[in-house]
Amino acid sequence: MSAAHRSADTPKRLDFFERYLTLWVFLCMMVGMAFGKLMPGATAALSALEFGKASHVNIPIAVLIWLMIYPMMLKIDFGGVTAVFSRPTGLFVTLFVNWLVKPFSMALLGWIFVKTIFSGWLGLFPAETANNYVAGLIILAAAPCTAMVFVWSYLTDGDGPYTLAQVAINDLIMVFAFAPLVMFLVGVSGVHIPAGVLFTSVIVFIVIPLSAGWLSRRVLIHAKGAPWFDGVFLPMFRPVTVVALLTTLLLIFAFQAENITANWIAVALLAVPILIQVYFNASLTYLLMRRFHVRHDVATPGALIGASNFFELAVAVAITLFGATSPAALAVVVGVLVEVPVMLSVCRACVGSKRWYERARLA
Repeated sequence: MSAAHRSADTPKRLDFFERYLTLWVFLCMMVGMAFGKLMPGATAALSALEFGKASHVNIPIAVLIWLMIYPMMLKIDFGGVTAVFSRPTGLFVTLFVNWLVKPFSMALLGWIFVKTIFSGWLGLFPAETANNYVAGLIILAAAPCTAMVFVWSYLTDGDGPYTLAQVAINDLIMVFAFAPLVMFLVGVSGVHIPAGVLFTSVIVFIVIPLSAGWLSRRVLIHAKGAPWFDGVFLPMFRPVTVVALLTTLLLIFAFQAENITANWIAVALLAVPILIQVYFNASLTYLLMRRFHVRHDVATPGALIGASNFFELAVAVAITLFGATSPAALAVVVGVLVEVPVMLSVCRACVGSKRWYERARLA
C-alpha cells in the first residue's frame, strides 16, 4: 500500500488538547469550584478587580479573553473574502441561519424551557434568575463560531479557503449586528442592557482584536513572509491560547462556586435548549445546502458555523454586562461544557451522510 493511500485512509483526529477539551473543562470546573469554596477571600478579591467601580469588566478575565481572541483573529485572511462570491449560495445559507435563525431560535428555546417549562412547571427558577439565564443563552447564540470552525472543517474535509471566507465575513457582520441583536432579544426577554456597556464590549472584544489581528497579519506577512507567519509566529500563541482558555474557565467556576453548588441542577437543565439549538441549526443549514445543490465540502463548514458558538466572546460579554458570578455567565459556561462532544457528533453525521448528500446534489 502506498504512503499516499495510507494517508488518505487515516482518519482525521483532533490534537491532544482539543480531543479532550470536555475533560479539561470538567477539571477546570472542579478545581475552580474547590478554589471558590475553600478560598472565598481570595476568590472575592479576584472578582473585585474591575476597570472602574461597578463596571463588571473583571481585569484578570478581560486580559485572558484578549489572549484568546487575538490569536484567533490572526488566522483570518480577509484578502480571500472576495473569492467566495464566485459561488455565493453556501455563504448566503450560512448567513441566513447565523443571523436570522440562530439568535431568534435560541431566544424562543430559552423562553420555552427556562422561563416556561423549568420555571413555571417545575418551579425551579425565580423570574429574575430565569431572565438572566435566557440573556446568557442569547449572548451565546448571537456570535457565530470563529476559531474551532477550522478544526471542524478539517475533520469533515471542508473547503479551507471557503471556510476562511465564511468566518471572515461573519466576523465583519458581527461588528455591526452583534450588539443590536443582543439588545433587542435580551430586551424582549425582560432584561435591560445598558447600550453603552454593550457597545463598549463590542469595541473591546471584537473591533480591537479584529483590527489588531488584521494589522499584525498584514505587517508580519509583508515583513517575514507567509511561511514564517504560519509556521513560526502563529504556533507561538498555541500554548498561550490554551492556558488562557483554561484559566478563564477556572476563574469563572471559582466565581460561580456558590451559585453552582446551590443550583447545580441548573447546569443540566440549561444544556437542554443549547443541545436542541445546536442540532436544529446544523440540520437546517445542512438540508438547505443540499436543497440548493451546494458542494458537500462547503455545506459541512457552513452547518458547523451555524451550530457552534464564539464562546470566548460570549463569556467576555456576559461577564461585562452581568458580572462574573451572574446566572448569565453560568449559562454561557454551560455552552462551553457541552459544545465539543456535541460538535464532534455533528462532524460524524456530516461525514457519514456524504454519499446521501451527494445523491441529491448530483441528481
